[in-house]
Amino acid sequence: MAFTASSPSPSSLLRASFSPHEPKAPWTSSVSQSDQFSFISTAGPSCQIPSLLKPISAETHRSKSVVPLAAKVAAAEVDQNNVAEDYEKLAKEMENASPLEIMEKALVKFGNDIAIAFSGAEDIALIEYAKLTGRPFRVFSLDTGRLNPETYQFFETVEKHYGIHIEYMFPDAVEVQGLVRGKGLFSFYEDGHQECCRVRKVRPLRRALKGLRAWITGQRKDQSPGTRAEIPVVQVDPSFEGIDGGIGSLVKWNPVANVEGPDIWNFLQVMNVPVNPLHSQGYISIGCEPCTRPVLPGQHEREGRWWWEDAEAKECGLHKGNIKKEEALHLNGNGNEISATNGSANVPDIFNSKNLVSLSRPGIENLTRLENRSEPWLVVLYAPWCRFCQAMEGSYIELAENLAGTGVKVGKFRADGEHKAYAQQELQLGSFPTILFYPKHSSKPIKYPSEKRDVASLSALVNALR
Repeated sequence: MAFTASSPSPSSLLRASFSPHEPKAPWTSSVSQSDQFSFISTAGPSCQIPSLLKPISAETHRSKSVVPLAAKVAAAEVDQNNVAEDYEKLAKEMENASPLEIMEKALVKFGNDIAIAFSGAEDIALIEYAKLTGRPFRVFSLDTGRLNPETYQFFETVEKHYGIHIEYMFPDAVEVQGLVRGKGLFSFYEDGHQECCRVRKVRPLRRALKGLRAWITGQRKDQSPGTRAEIPVVQVDPSFEGIDGGIGSLVKWNPVANVEGPDIWNFLQVMNVPVNPLHSQGYISIGCEPCTRPVLPGQHEREGRWWWEDAEAKECGLHKGNIKKEEALHLNGNGNEISATNGSANVPDIFNSKNLVSLSRPGIENLTRLENRSEPWLVVLYAPWCRFCQAMEGSYIELAENLAGTGVKVGKFRADGEHKAYAQQELQLGSFPTILFYPKHSSKPIKYPSEKRDVASLSALVNALR
């Protein structure tokens, strides 16, 4: 594959005002043509520039591995003042800036040393914003080898629509082979997704970012209130390293951090931007094919990812540095709860309503032991930090209001922390939230099997069983 580049117009180069810097020493490795990258640009004709190649991944002492390269436009040099930038101050200054302003600032500041991370989902908005700036930009994506066919087709559509070449990063073949041979193709259903994501996503991303000084992501605060609620529009990356290596060598830009999902979709529709056809099938957050499915009414958008796991595990590791501190109290390296207490005291309780009964541990035990109840009960087993519990809060409170005075009691039991083992053993807790219906004349509670948690679906459960 030939390396191609687009020459930016003289006006765009003057507008960028990049300061030249000394080139780094040559870097070499065994390189396969199938893994080489093409630089993408929005301006000018293409030309051959083999002498200006630079690595997007500059790992050293990496034997028998293929490390892709990307072309470099010589005029788009990095501003040396980036090193001394106070990004916390810049984030505060740009807190109310539009995504277009933030994208413009990022591209001006880093030129060819920054790239957009594109997953094939609604972060297509980032590419549209970059195009609207009129500046050259780069896009890369992680091809895990397990994406939906629609996502691969969408990559092709995006390349043709914008006239660009996406720079694909692939997992190490030896690591994938070792994982599959040792544990099978679907081990994540049994022991969690973290190991597979580490091999197929996190390590390839780490290699990609080692060839950059900054990257642009589609993280939004409303994607995951429990883990992404404090994302700044720009930050020193807390997890990954850039081309110079070491902490602080990579800057992370989040232009749509303050934009809500519906506004993203309004923008895509207004600009007539192509979107992944999976979205029309109910997929909102799109990842690998085995680990992604459509969401149902009353579910949070991230609940379509790794649905067989508890809520606290639903991050793949690409943005682990943005997990809120109180959420981290519940996690260890594999995303499993390790809190010894009943959750974090810093997390406010949910499902607060005069129509809801808050059950204590003795209360839920007594309710479960009763063989003849004076009235049926509907109880949610929840954790207040769980974003999927948070997502159904409105529906559950509305249901409690509708059932007030009908002879059906509606309750809640906080089943995390010290109560989690009991809830798993005695109350059929699989993941949060779990909904139980206690019939009037039966000792055994009935677990609600559906993940539709809207008012109509929950009302249908109560009407069918009471």
